[in-house]
Amino acid sequence: MNVSYSYLDRQFSDVETYLDDIRKVVEKGDFTLGSAVGIFEEKFAAMLGLPYAVGVGTGTDALMLSLKILGIGYGDEVITTANTFVATAGAIAMTGARPIFVDNNDEYLMDVNRIEAAITPQTRAIMPVHLTGCPADMSEIMQIAERHGLIVVEDAAQAILAGLDGKSVGSWGATAGFSLHPLKNLNIWGDGGVIVTRSKELYDKLRLFRNHGMDTRDEITFWSHNCRLDTIQAVIANRLINDVHQITEQRIKNAKRYDDAFSDLSDYIIVPPRNPQKKQVYHTYVIRVHDRDKLLEHLLKQGIRVKIHYPIPLHLQKAAEGLGYKNGDFPVCEDHCRSIITLPVHQHLTEDEINYVIEQVRAFYTRQ
Repeated sequence: MNVSYSYLDRQFSDVETYLDDIRKVVEKGDFTLGSAVGIFEEKFAAMLGLPYAVGVGTGTDALMLSLKILGIGYGDEVITTANTFVATAGAIAMTGARPIFVDNNDEYLMDVNRIEAAITPQTRAIMPVHLTGCPADMSEIMQIAERHGLIVVEDAAQAILAGLDGKSVGSWGATAGFSLHPLKNLNIWGDGGVIVTRSKELYDKLRLFRNHGMDTRDEITFWSHNCRLDTIQAVIANRLINDVHQITEQRIKNAKRYDDAFSDLSDYIIVPPRNPQKKQVYHTYVIRVHDRDKLLEHLLKQGIRVKIHYPIPLHLQKAAEGLGYKNGDFPVCEDHCRSIITLPVHQHLTEDEINYVIEQVRAFYTRQ
C-alpha cells in the first residue's frame, strides 16, 4: 500500500467548483487586492476571535513585516528557537536583526527556562514558534517579555486554530504570522500568509506596508514594497475556510490514533507530552524514535511517505555560520533532530491507511 504525505490530489479532485469562483474574478478584472481579500481577512480574524487580519504574500512576509513595522532592524537581536523551519530565522535576518537561538523542550518548542539567559542589551523581541501546531508556553513568554520590555511576535505559521487555555494562538503577541502554504490546515494553491493583531494602529500601518506604503493611488505614506495576498489565492481560501474546523478535528483524531497505538512501545517511541490545556492542531505529527534512519528506510520501502522535520537544526546550517554557534550548543534540539520522524496525519487518510502506518511502525520494532 502507498500512503502519501501530500493530500492535494484528493482535496482538489473536484477542481471545477474552484475554477468557477476564479472565473468570476477574471470577468470582473478584480485582481489586485480584490474584494475576495477583504472578505477573507474578515473571516480569518473572526475565526480566531481577533479584531484584525491582514493578508500578505507568504507566511515569511507575515513575520518579516510584523518585525519591521514594530521597528526591529539592524543591530537588534530577536530570540527564537533553533528547532523551527528556516523562515523563522530568515524573517529575522531579512530585517537586518540577528536571530538568537535557545534550546527546545520535549514538545519541540522554545524552552522558556532558557530565554532570560539569552537576553542582552541588544535584545528587542522574542519570536516563539508554535511548531507542529502545538502552542508555545505563551503565558510564561509574555511575563518574561514584560519584565524586560520586549516585543513578542508569534510564529503561528503551522498553528491555525491551535489554542492555549481557551485562547487562540495569535492572541498574545503584538502580532502573529500565519501561513497558507498548500500543506497547511487552511491552504491555498500557492503562497500566502496572514498577520493578525489586536492593535488598530498596527493594522492600519500593515495594510499600507504590504502595498508600497500607498494610502491612495497617488499618496505614499512611507516607503515600502509589495507583498499582498493574491486575490486568486484569497478566492481559494474563502472556499476552504469553511472546512478548516472539520479538517483540524480530523487531524486531531488521526494523531490520537497514533498516540494510542504506540503507547506500549515507550522503549522505542517517545510521543511528546500532550498538555490538556493546549489545543494542538497537528500540522505535522512528530515523534522521537529509536533507530530513526532505519525506520525511515523501512517505511519508505513499504510505500509510506514519511519525512523529517527537521534533520539539521538552524544553528548548524551553513547560513548560520556567522552567528558563532557550534555543535553541542543546544543539545536537546540536536538530539531531537537525530531521532524525530514525521508520519502522515492529514485529513484525507483512510482507516486502512492509518492502520497500515501503525502496523508497519509496530512491525519494525516488535521484530527486533
